[in-house]
Amino acid sequence: MGAGLSAQTPHGASLTIACEDCHNTGGWEFIGEGARFAHDNVGFELKLSHLEADCKSCHSTLVFDEAESSCISCHDDMHSMSVGDDCIRCHDERNWLVDNIPELHEINGFPLLGQHRLISCSECHLSESNLRWDWIGSDCTTCHIEDYHATSAPNHIQLGFSLECVECHSPASQSWGVTESFHLFFPLEGKHDINDCAACHLGESYSNASPECVSCHEDDFFATTSPNHLALNFGTDCTMCHIGDSWGQANFNLHDDLYFPIFSGKHEGEWDTCTDCHLGGNFTSFSCIDCHEHNDQQDLTNEHDGEDDFVYESEACFFCHPTGEED
Repeated sequence: MGAGLSAQTPHGASLTIACEDCHNTGGWEFIGEGARFAHDNVGFELKLSHLEADCKSCHSTLVFDEAESSCISCHDDMHSMSVGDDCIRCHDERNWLVDNIPELHEINGFPLLGQHRLISCSECHLSESNLRWDWIGSDCTTCHIEDYHATSAPNHIQLGFSLECVECHSPASQSWGVTESFHLFFPLEGKHDINDCAACHLGESYSNASPECVSCHEDDFFATTSPNHLALNFGTDCTMCHIGDSWGQANFNLHDDLYFPIFSGKHEGEWDTCTDCHLGGNFTSFSCIDCHEHNDQQDLTNEHDGEDDFVYESEACFFCHPTGEED
């Protein structure tokens, strides 16, 4: 464009393209799609809905570089600056719909998990227009303090429960059901995998329940007759013998360390039930010589030829072979 024409152009001195790139030679009418002006050369690429927009909707004067490139210069802020003026964070050139709400919340430090992903935005972001998205904080009580006060089973206020709901409840859950992680001091596994807290926490206090087995299972302990736990002076720590989901899954793994190796060494796999060695169910005594390998007294005596102190008695066997080994 010559210096004379440049001085006459209504578009300002910064527009240096030739007139015929946008106008026909018969007049000053804009040639539309035939225009050779590339909008992306000025730092604002026209995409999707911006391609369909009338130039005058953004350029209110013929000096085109007076138009600002910020969203807010053309579009009314329906959110009253509650989320800033960078529309592209949530919207794109297609439409005003928002399809990355979960990602936006995660960036802001509050992932939409569980029930939080299903509710309406306005249930948390309260405003007269329902279009303000003011930061409301990530503390549970911001939205759930009324739930906390209204809970009576158990009564959170009387029991002094924490206001940090996540200590017991999972944000990823669809309900207020408690999580397993909050009960790590006493894992809720096997038969203890229950949902009724009141089964162990009697009354309104949740601080007086003991983790000792006997605090809940004393009646089971006294009622057991095979073997008779009381008569045999069994301990009240049920976990020493019982594992799994039922009382029948008894396995005294500490037997090797406390008394005699039966889960390792020579006697591993050589017995079926406790009464193979504890005859008649008497767990205060044991027998070595009733085993099929040791019940031939003469044969066993011959094996101990030269052992002057050999006696064919179970106590003597244990005295010389406390680990079950021959030597």
